[in-house]
Formats: sequence, C-alpha cells, structure tokens
Amino acid sequence: MSVERRLAFSIVQFLRDQTHRGTLNSDEQESLEVAIQCLETTFKISSSDSNLAVPQPLTEIFSNSIYMNDNVSIPDISPSPEDTERAEQLKNEGNNHMKEENYASAVECYTKAIDLDLRNAVYYCNRAAAHSKLGNYTEATVDCERAIRIDPAYSKAYGRMGLALTAKHKYPEAIEYFKKALMLDPENDTYKSNLKIAEQKQKEASSPVSGVTSREMMLYMSGMMSNAVGGPAAGVGGMSDISSLIEAGQQFAQQIQQQNPELIEQLRNHIRSRSFSGSAEEQS
Repeated sequence: MSVERRLAFSIVQFLRDQTHRGTLNSDEQESLEVAIQCLETTFKISSSDSNLAVPQPLTEIFSNSIYMNDNVSIPDISPSPEDTERAEQLKNEGNNHMKEENYASAVECYTKAIDLDLRNAVYYCNRAAAHSKLGNYTEATVDCERAIRIDPAYSKAYGRMGLALTAKHKYPEAIEYFKKALMLDPENDTYKSNLKIAEQKQKEASSPVSGVTSREMMLYMSGMMSNAVGGPAAGVGGMSDISSLIEAGQQFAQQIQQQNPELIEQLRNHIRSRSFSGSAEEQS
C-alpha cells in the first residue's frame, strides 16, 4: 500500500497548502480540515511521515501531466464576434482584479475568457501573471508555454516564463527565456533587469558562499576580527579606544578584500535582487 499512502500524503499536503492560502471562508476551511483528518486516519499517515513525500508537489505533477498530454491544437474556427467581445470584457475584468490584488478572481476571469477564445495568447499570459502572484509557478509556466505555442513572437510570454522559472530557482532556464524575450524586444528594461537578476542568482547558487550558513559566516567574521586586532588577548587593551577600533575595522576590511574579494559584491547584489523588477508589470 506504499504507493497509495504516498498519494494520500501528497493529497493531504495539497489540501493543507490550500488551508494556508487565506482564500477560503470558514466553512470551506473546516471542510478541508475534516477531509485531511479523514485521509490521515484512513491511510494511517501524518505530517511527520516525511519518507512518504515525493520530489514534486501534487499540483506540479498534475500540471505537467496535463501539459504533456494536452494535444488540443489551436482551433481552426475563430470564436463568434459575441464570444470575442465577451472574452475581452472578461480579460479587462481580470486586469482590474490584478490592480486590486485580487488574484484568485483574476485567474477566474482569464479562465472564462480562455474558454470563449482558445486562440488568444494574451489571456494565457495574463493568467500566468495571476498564477505567479498566487505562488502557482508551475501553472504559470504551463500558461506561458501555451501562449508561446499560439504566438511564438509574444515577448511578454517569454518574460513571464522567466519570472516563474526564477521563482522556482530554475535559473539557467529562466536566463534563456529572458534572452528570448530580449531578442523580441531588445529595448525592454524590465527584461534586461530580470535577466541580470537571474544571472546573479545563478552565480550565487553556484558560488561556495551560497551554501554558508549564517552561523558559519559569523564564525568566519569573528575569527577574522580576532586576527585583525591581534588575537583574543587583544581585548584587554587593544580595543580600548576609538582609534584602535577604526584601525581594526580597516584591517578587517583589507582581509576580506584579500581573502574573498567577491563576498561584499555578492552580498550587495543579493540584497538588490530580493525583489523582481517585473513586480509592477501591467497586464495586456
């Protein structure tokens, strides 16, 4: 029953994630909690059974399966004028929800627009942006892929794919998509900035300092400071005045520069890259 228990564990994880999103009312929240308890009791699992966890979240497995088996081609028949008009209205409603930061409602509006017009890449791309705001990065990448399949020259779809991949820590792939976006729109400053961020994050991920814990960094700096002021014994009088402190600070900075000249610049870049420059991007 190992496979069944692992599946049940993944379902419980998915349901528990839903309860933490803050988008459910009290009745819906209670219903999910009851469902979680029933599954845990039936399959004899608990949140501590980490050995039952699978490498990918259930939503990612499901989304990838849909995309891989989605053989629905772009329809040859265009939607009716009435459907086209209604789809545009729904898209605009979705855009308004995005401005109001009501992202779940935006997803709903874009989905209804897509149902009316499967040929419009903008609707998929806008839904990808809403999914990203909700943290549904796998769904965002799937929608970007669909938008690109409909319109291979749609730069915004490549840019949003890059953002979603960066959020998933897939930096090499994100870099490639930002580069494709820039090939189509070379003057777009947002793509340029996000490309630099992804490149910097990739550099940090492959850098030895990226795996250093905060405690290790503190011990490293403490040891260097101790050496800079003449060892632990220097605390008796070596730091008794401001001039000694300044001199020790200068020696400390020089040692950092000599031993790891990239450290300070990496820390600065890390702070700068805490947020994406595409966060305020407007919808199409």
